[in-house]
Amino acid sequence: MAALTVEQSPYQELIVRKKRLNYREKTVIMGILNVTPDSFSDGGRFNQIDRAVEHALAMENDGADIIDIGGESTRPGHTPTPLKEELERVIPMIEAIRKHTDIPISVDTYKAETARQALAAGADIINDIWGAKADPEMAKVASEFQAPVILMHNRHDRNYTDIIKDMKQDLQESIDLVLAAGLAPEKIIIDPGIGFAKDYKENLIVMNHLEAFHELGYPILLGTSRKGFIGRTLNTTVDKRMEGTGATVCLGIAKGCQIMRVHDVKPIAQMARMMDTMLRAGEIDR
Repeated sequence: MAALTVEQSPYQELIVRKKRLNYREKTVIMGILNVTPDSFSDGGRFNQIDRAVEHALAMENDGADIIDIGGESTRPGHTPTPLKEELERVIPMIEAIRKHTDIPISVDTYKAETARQALAAGADIINDIWGAKADPEMAKVASEFQAPVILMHNRHDRNYTDIIKDMKQDLQESIDLVLAAGLAPEKIIIDPGIGFAKDYKENLIVMNHLEAFHELGYPILLGTSRKGFIGRTLNTTVDKRMEGTGATVCLGIAKGCQIMRVHDVKPIAQMARMMDTMLRAGEIDR
């Protein structure tokens, strides 16, 4: 496959709920709303409907282009959440937020039934940490709704021969799954899965080679917010990793990643705007 640069990718925008998110105009900011009692970063803070709606609207006001709602913690060593409990957490939140705003909503789940019900309740995007591999019905659900899907890199082992090459192969398998199910290619977004099936050094290697994933030909979402490799590098607790997150976001933007999934929307949106302005300055006719 011939290498593609971000500018050469045929998929330069995402149209969701009549909103046009053009990757060449600005970095898209996805604000994280965890409605779980045990999330590694903000567990229990937003699992009441009124507070969740308030936080979602605040993130939109602070610069979020998408709100990502998750009902199951994916932190290392987490206990899987039963389907019924995940639905009880996620669906009322989506319905409540949808009453107040038309901002695009993504549902962070690897369960096809959760995705199906979330989309029916008003969500727009599927964010699957297992890249449509954990549930054989997930690709079908995405195709049925023609919903944009974020395919994250993940695996059960770290038996890499060449980590970047192996990751691209893993991601290509996910891409092939949803394409075979009938999802339109312009609906696909990939995520290198920082912090998943990777140790500290491997996370740093992936960060340093983010541009390699443009070869797959799809927009890239980067999710580094408050993650462990930042904490280890800076020797900081989860609540003090905004600056480290900002550094990873700026690097990701410089390497052509189009979507940033973050907790601290306002400061990161400002960093992204500054990066976008500087990087696009060379495009001005002189």
